[in-house]
Amino acid sequence: MPAAAAAAARGPLLHLRRTPPPPPPRRSFSSSGMRCVSAAAGAGGGGRERRSSPAFGGLLLDAGGTLLQLARPVAQTYASLGRRYGMSKSEESIKEGFKRAFSAPWPKTLRYQGDGRPFWRIVVAEATECTNNDYFEEVYEYYAHGDAWRLPAGAYETLRDLKDAGVKLAVVSNFDTRLRKLLKDLHVSDMFDAIVVSSEVGHEKPAPEIFKRALDQIGVEASKAVHVGDDETADKAGANAIGLECWLWGQDVRTFSEIQDRILTRFPQ
Repeated sequence: MPAAAAAAARGPLLHLRRTPPPPPPRRSFSSSGMRCVSAAAGAGGGGRERRSSPAFGGLLLDAGGTLLQLARPVAQTYASLGRRYGMSKSEESIKEGFKRAFSAPWPKTLRYQGDGRPFWRIVVAEATECTNNDYFEEVYEYYAHGDAWRLPAGAYETLRDLKDAGVKLAVVSNFDTRLRKLLKDLHVSDMFDAIVVSSEVGHEKPAPEIFKRALDQIGVEASKAVHVGDDETADKAGANAIGLECWLWGQDVRTFSEIQDRILTRFPQ
């Protein structure tokens, strides 16, 4: 600790008539411990200052698959909820059906219009071969609550520290109207300076409009922000198209601590 180092440097007072040595460097830290200022006074007052400063002024985050992780696999949830409705497909078959339905071309402009029910109804039916409306509603409501989701390790702490460092934060997500409630349930909604949801703004990634909307709301230029998402096309290609750097979750960055380390970098002032 800087204070401890300073204390250790002070030995017993000797009553000698000599010029005292220059004072030790003074250091101050923010609450995050990441931003520090260190100044050393030279004999001629020509000390240099090093300041920790964010490498980016804004961070945009994808929601599903990046900031929001499933508490348990989709196939497991679909199977367990489906037993009461006579659905007996294996989890492996459900998993394959889900992937097939989710990746199929969508004929409309947006997958998620309003609450997203039309899209999700097709996905659930394709994955499970169960068209019981009560079953669908139970599945849909299950994912409308924070208990169905979790934050990656260190996400909350990273968001807090980046915010303390002055980095503007935004969610940019292809999602339906359940997203805002989910972020509140997981206690991160208030962390963000902007939450931009495709079903609300009428554009979904990789369309440039959704990224531009987020940047406008946080007041940061594309060249001074970075986006983190898990999709090569929707996230990386979409962001890069407007000059916005993108780190793919699971490839370029694997933890929120790594995101924090890459944004909060030190350089000479």
